[in-house]
Amino acid sequence: MARAIWSGYINFGLVSVPVGMYSATKEHEIDFHQFQKGTSDRIRYKRVNERTGREVPYDKIVKGHDVGGGEYVIVEPEELDDIAPGKSRSLEIDTFVDLDEIDPMHFQKSYYLGPSDAENASSYALLRDALAKTNRAGIAKFVMRGKEYLATIRADEKVLVLETMFFADEIRDPDEELGDLPRKAGAGKQLSMAVDLIEAMSGEWKPASYQDTYTERVKELVKTKHQGKEVVYSEEEPQATNPTDLVAALRASVEEARKARGAKKKTTTKKTTAKKTAAKKTAAKKTSRSKKAA
Repeated sequence: MARAIWSGYINFGLVSVPVGMYSATKEHEIDFHQFQKGTSDRIRYKRVNERTGREVPYDKIVKGHDVGGGEYVIVEPEELDDIAPGKSRSLEIDTFVDLDEIDPMHFQKSYYLGPSDAENASSYALLRDALAKTNRAGIAKFVMRGKEYLATIRADEKVLVLETMFFADEIRDPDEELGDLPRKAGAGKQLSMAVDLIEAMSGEWKPASYQDTYTERVKELVKTKHQGKEVVYSEEEPQATNPTDLVAALRASVEEARKARGAKKKTTTKKTTAKKTAAKKTAAKKTSRSKKAA
């Protein structure tokens, strides 16, 4: 069993549920070291005093905040710990909200919450099942690794999931970042055909259908170069569709998507029919064996 990266209590009303927090996700990462080009010399980073040029041990480094004019306020780690809220290791639920009302933009990272002990497993299950039944998420704040987080606590089948979230002022205004954005599209033929294309390309969400092809290519690149070979990938850059060709492009896309969907349905039907036929044959064989045995 994995080791909890944080432990504490979910508090709502007068109820406290002891939980441990565990990583729910992992990213595809390929480690690369840095080298000076044309050599096998590793590049390494050191923490160096810019005045003396000497390396400084990690335990001798403190944090300083720039207050302007070349002046810094130095803050000790103990001082940061003393002012940290939630020192009681508490996930204090402030309110419960409809899960569908939360904009996914606010979600940051997912963690599993598990019961800390068997004795309190029933209270954990009660909260989980009540959240699932009401489609609600608890909104809470907690401190982990010297930082305060906003979080949602929701049910996901057998487990409680905590999602760390961005605070409202951490989400950038698109108008400020991007400037002028296009006005609302008119309710004309183009919009109608765009809707038709989306409908034709719609399907069920199947996360297992999507693979990290870039990471696989990087692995293949490293493997091939290790063998002394050269890898050449050639892909054409996409070109923006000319507005005058938009209707024709949409029409062709709709037809292509519908054909693809029809082919997929035929394949699925064939597989289903083959499975049913195989199941019938297996059942018939079992029946025949049973009769012979009798």
